[in-house]
Amino acid sequence: MKIDRCGLILAFFILTLTSWGQIRLEVARPTSLPLADSSLYIVGSFNNWNPGDPRFLLTPQANGSYVILLPDTLRRFEYKFTQGSWQFTEGNTQGESIPNRLYDRTQTKTPQRIQVTVAGWEQRPAYHFVVTELPVNTPQDATLYITGTFNKWNPGDPRYKLRRQPDGTYRVTVYSDLPRLEYKFTRGNWASVEGRDNGKSRPNRRIARAESRNLDIDVRIGGWEDLTSSFQFYSAFDLVMLFSVVLAALLIVSLPVRTAPNRAANRWLITLVTFSAVFTLLKVISSYRDIANAYPKLLLLPDFIWFLYAPLFYFYLRRRLFNKPLPKRGWVYSFIPVVVQFFAYLPYFLMESKVFQLKLVNQDTTLRMLFLALGFLALVFNIGYWLAGRRLIQAFKTQVLATNSSGAAARYMNAVLVIQATCLTLWLFLYGITAASRIIDVDIVAIAEQNVDMIWLVFSLLTYLLSFAALRQSAIVQLPPVSPPVVAATPDDTVAPVRVTPVPIDTVSNMPADDTTEQLLERLPESTTQTQSLAKPVAPSIDVQVFLEMIETYMDQQKPYTNPNLTIHELAAGLKMPSHLLSRVINEGFGKNFFDFVNQYRVDELKRRMNDPHARGFTLLSLAFDVGFNSKTAFNRAFKKLTHQTPKEYFQMTSDEHPA
Repeated sequence: MKIDRCGLILAFFILTLTSWGQIRLEVARPTSLPLADSSLYIVGSFNNWNPGDPRFLLTPQANGSYVILLPDTLRRFEYKFTQGSWQFTEGNTQGESIPNRLYDRTQTKTPQRIQVTVAGWEQRPAYHFVVTELPVNTPQDATLYITGTFNKWNPGDPRYKLRRQPDGTYRVTVYSDLPRLEYKFTRGNWASVEGRDNGKSRPNRRIARAESRNLDIDVRIGGWEDLTSSFQFYSAFDLVMLFSVVLAALLIVSLPVRTAPNRAANRWLITLVTFSAVFTLLKVISSYRDIANAYPKLLLLPDFIWFLYAPLFYFYLRRRLFNKPLPKRGWVYSFIPVVVQFFAYLPYFLMESKVFQLKLVNQDTTLRMLFLALGFLALVFNIGYWLAGRRLIQAFKTQVLATNSSGAAARYMNAVLVIQATCLTLWLFLYGITAASRIIDVDIVAIAEQNVDMIWLVFSLLTYLLSFAALRQSAIVQLPPVSPPVVAATPDDTVAPVRVTPVPIDTVSNMPADDTTEQLLERLPESTTQTQSLAKPVAPSIDVQVFLEMIETYMDQQKPYTNPNLTIHELAAGLKMPSHLLSRVINEGFGKNFFDFVNQYRVDELKRRMNDPHARGFTLLSLAFDVGFNSKTAFNRAFKKLTHQTPKEYFQMTSDEHPA
């Protein structure tokens, strides 16, 4: 009995010494914890401020307090209390942040026993996310998580697991004082992260602190990147882009074997379409998760079209419209920007794929600034070339209207300009939104992605248009060689009209439209021309009135204007007169260019037919085609230009003046 009593005394003495060798920290019954199912942790300089360190978990007591024993070796340290993360940190009664607590053995009255209270918790903005809709192929037993900047993008953080509600929704609350949250939803890992409806990767979701207001944030998850169904694999956007690539391939294969009148221009066109098709294909395939993860640097390659397309298209226009070769020097400067772009991208091409992928995901500031700077320079570069190309096309339109009665070429060129202008407008809008985002809070990433997709979609239409026109060949009219100098004459000389027998236009419709004046005159009888020695190009005076009567007679009798593709060379061949002389007579005698001259006859013929009772059973458009117009647009435009009224207004006014 005496031995047992001595043992108890010894045990008590040992326990007393042990307690003296530790610091007992006790938190009096704290205010209600933000997370009811969580515990209390101490965090401080002694554990590198790890807010959820399990070694420093406080033990709840029966009286509602929390206790932890710290080693006596700690002499001085700063600390705070959390509920396992910095999202739930102690504060004052107003929910404001408080400074770190300080323990100093030399300044504490009872260094072995510390009693503190937790007055409150920091009131951080709360984001209540409610997932209202899931993809139909979501596994029934799937566990959903939210991840983002608030938890260092941990895709399976148990603290942010969504809980299923009785109404079928999934809910989770995130506390953060970050000014803006970026986040996504996962099924526990990055392989099963959310995507778009078609399974492609989607940009990070974003929300600003001011937008939360402690209200429910409804979310719809469109798809999962790892559960893309086969019918969703290709979107309508992809199909349009891919079909333009297929069409470009057909053009590249078929164009060299065609008997094209301008093979040099076609070589430029093939080069242009090849680059466009290759970069379009890269744009489509690089947007798929598996390919983007395996080859992330593919995302950089489509950008090279920024500085390649504009000069290639410009040199194609020069060659196609005016048959101008490359300048002997200076043309290479047009491709310096794409070389600069290559060297700007070179460090990223040489970078490890994983490092580059992380820069893309984390939206590295340097990489973003590089994209913005090069993109803006490319925008200015393309606008400059668009204006230069527009001047070429305007010059072409001015000259072609003097030799061709069809507006097909002009309409084709206008369509090219409109599509290119649409791309530039969308491009400019992107930078406008980027600038506005500095003032107003907008989700620039989502808008930019949609804008870029739209630019590529519109850009693919250029391939459709160029391929269609090139395969038809008639859609693009090349200007004929310049007419030879006019023969010399004294001021008193007068060119008398030559007596000719007009030839129906059908007999000369097969003559090449690009014949020079000399070639045309060789086909005519010698009596129709007079050869004079060449001198300085002084235009002779002519008896315009006689030529006018001859032309009017021919137009009224032969009606060559009913040919929708009538050219000045065909009309000159029918009249058996030089085309440059015919052009001069039309300009000086009728006060019109060739295009308006022919269309005036078509409009007058249409008016006559509309007054014919036998034509009442035909539509206005069918009659317009009969008199030589080749499209509804060309008919309406020409009619309004020459009568200052639309066809509907004109014939309605006529019917009112002459009721049946």
